Amino acid sequence: MARILVTPRSLTKGGDPSLDLLKKAGHQLVFCTPGKSPDEQELRGLVPGCAGWLAGVEKITDVVLAAADCLKVISRNGTGVDSIDLAACERRGISVLRAEGANARGVAELTIALMLSLLRSVSYGDARLKAGGWERRQGTELEGRTLGVIGTGRIGKLVTKFALGMDMRVLGHDAFPDACYAPSPEFRYVTLEELLASSDIVTLHCPHTPGQRPLIDGPALARMKKGAVLINTARGGLVEDAALLAVLQDGRLAGYGVDAYEKEPPDPSPLLSHDRVIATPHVGAFTAESVSRATRVAVDNLLNALSSAK
Repeated sequence: MARILVTPRSLTKGGDPSLDLLKKAGHQLVFCTPGKSPDEQELRGLVPGCAGWLAGVEKITDVVLAAADCLKVISRNGTGVDSIDLAACERRGISVLRAEGANARGVAELTIALMLSLLRSVSYGDARLKAGGWERRQGTELEGRTLGVIGTGRIGKLVTKFALGMDMRVLGHDAFPDACYAPSPEFRYVTLEELLASSDIVTLHCPHTPGQRPLIDGPALARMKKGAVLINTARGGLVEDAALLAVLQDGRLAGYGVDAYEKEPPDPSPLLSHDRVIATPHVGAFTAESVSRATRVAVDNLLNALSSAK
């Protein structure tokens, strides 16, 4: 029997049937504060004695790992691992596993939802009407518009599929483009510079390494079309917030949809309160279906890894 730390907010608050597989295998589950992303201090108190860790998006630092006296494997219930100190894991012989593609559909659908909501000013109109007003912003239809997809992994490809189905053109950019990927004559790979200059909507589906400069900084925003929309359901560090606020305030950018933040929950800010910003609390993968798929893959990864480590 092994102790397994469980920290994803969706699991500590609501649980999941897949967790029963760990119990049936004889493992003991250790939970952090329900529904809350644990901080470094809480993790340092929980991780000693745990051989496995079913992890969410919380930061897993070298300081935390130093307290992990028998940890063999960290299994993410998602794809991103930029919140984990991978070098520290490697030094300590801790495997890091991912639930590849399990939450792709949920994130892709939220991306489309944010895109449509921004182009039709849904949240703006809703807020004004509920306040007793009657203010309308003229919307934009998607047919014939160009979507720029930065990162064409599973999420980016699903977003591309949805956009093509709505009669859009799609430009893709990826550090490692898939030469076999050609879903339509209306799709092509381009340089980042061309994508930014030619797209009516730009959506981010790529990783970000902590400490790296934001991909969408002041110069990148200056290359974008006047009146374009930016969507970020990937990582908060990909976008330079101060530069983005400036282009929203002067009207060069028409809107921003965001579901990922460097700090969660984020502090109140002029950017998040701007009326051309739609901000959601990291809910891209927070659907019943995505949580179930990701949890099952993460649990299977844990069981296999712990069995192999015996």
